[in-house]
Amino acid sequence: MKFGLLGTGPWAASTHGPALATHKDAQLTGVWGRRPEAARALADELGTRPYDDVDALLSDCDAVAVALPPDVQAPLAVRAAGAGCHLLLDKPVATTPEAARQVSDAVRAAGVASVVFFTLRFSGPTASWIEEQAGIEGWLTGRADWLSPVFGGGDSPYTASPWRRERGALWDVGPHALSVLLPVLGDVDDLEDVRAARGAGDTVHVVLRHERGASSTCTLSHSMPPAASGVSAELRGSAGTARLPERDESPVDAFARAVDALDESARTGRAHPCDVRFAQRVTEILAQVESALG
Repeated sequence: MKFGLLGTGPWAASTHGPALATHKDAQLTGVWGRRPEAARALADELGTRPYDDVDALLSDCDAVAVALPPDVQAPLAVRAAGAGCHLLLDKPVATTPEAARQVSDAVRAAGVASVVFFTLRFSGPTASWIEEQAGIEGWLTGRADWLSPVFGGGDSPYTASPWRRERGALWDVGPHALSVLLPVLGDVDDLEDVRAARGAGDTVHVVLRHERGASSTCTLSHSMPPAASGVSAELRGSAGTARLPERDESPVDAFARAVDALDESARTGRAHPCDVRFAQRVTEILAQVESALG
């Protein structure tokens, strides 16, 4: 599968690009970015070709991997689907339900495959844990907390990210929390029942009720001091207590599995659980959380 990489920021340079450049079943055709000089530098680093014209790259590819802010990603995803490219997108797919729906509609109309890179769903230990818990009945409560130091004094390449500063942890790591809870507990039963409250900095607390009768909470923050940061999830029910294992592999390895998943979906025509329709629902839930915050 011939891939075009859209984006030149830290995530593209550290994860998407290296995974595509070294994947045995993928060919990195070229790189496009909003800053041509950055595209040239990253393409040179990855041993591929820079493109000044995004449509030229789309015409040379079977698929695109997108590492761009969500509100830039969504219209480009629609454009790429219209050009017949399969989509390997990042979360969140968009920050408005309307934009997310446009991406889903474009994928359906074009008949292309889609996978959205929710990291925990493609990292070996966590993906296996989520699949195992989804097969167990009787969960009553769940929680998923993602507490990062991006704005809390940590040494992060994403501290200066304009879209993260504007939208906060809710939109950046909220999708990760939902990607753990929804497959196990089911969809959110009624969006009107979503409750949320603000904490320090960009911290957000969320309460959800799921269609299978369970409830869950999420705490999301980029404002934690490094010593207080961490990612955790826990389920409690008739089976006892289950806790999310720690990730012990590189995001590059997880992204390589997402490439595999897109390839399989394109070959078989079977939708992946983390396709754009799932990502659309995540956007709808996060938009309701934002509305509940007032």
